[in-house]
Amino acid sequence: MSVSFLHSPGTEPPIKVPAIGLDLFVRLPPAASGGEFCFIETVNAPGAGPPRHRHREAEIFRVIEGRYLYEVDGRRFFAEAGDVVSIPGGAAHGFVNVTDAPARQYILIAPALDATAFFTELSGIMRDGIPDRDALNAFGARWQVEFLGPPLNRNEQPT
Repeated sequence: MSVSFLHSPGTEPPIKVPAIGLDLFVRLPPAASGGEFCFIETVNAPGAGPPRHRHREAEIFRVIEGRYLYEVDGRRFFAEAGDVVSIPGGAAHGFVNVTDAPARQYILIAPALDATAFFTELSGIMRDGIPDRDALNAFGARWQVEFLGPPLNRNEQPT
């Protein structure tokens, strides 16, 4: 595996997905790790998060600011600044910012996902809001992502 050093200065503009209140920065693209992993930073608007979903990639989340409600395989729990959440590949999951301010997290995805292409395309299909589950899954099939239901509601409680 040939991997070269990369410095990500953090000055690039975010990929915006307004329908789910997301600003996303690709901090380490797949090429920098030979496809082993990628590293992204997300800023989630108050009360916002992605639709529930599952994919083959594992994700490790580090909450930097704010507080989130996560759901992993039907179990709900809170995570706040400093917490780390590990979600294995194939697990059904979602999360929502439960605060009244933007929340931020770093996410390591392994194996790497072309996050730039995925989230740019997702922004396009969500330009008029969150489409129905069939439309989301038609998009997700190309990426081996299955969309399972609506985003979590920040008023839901841990289980």
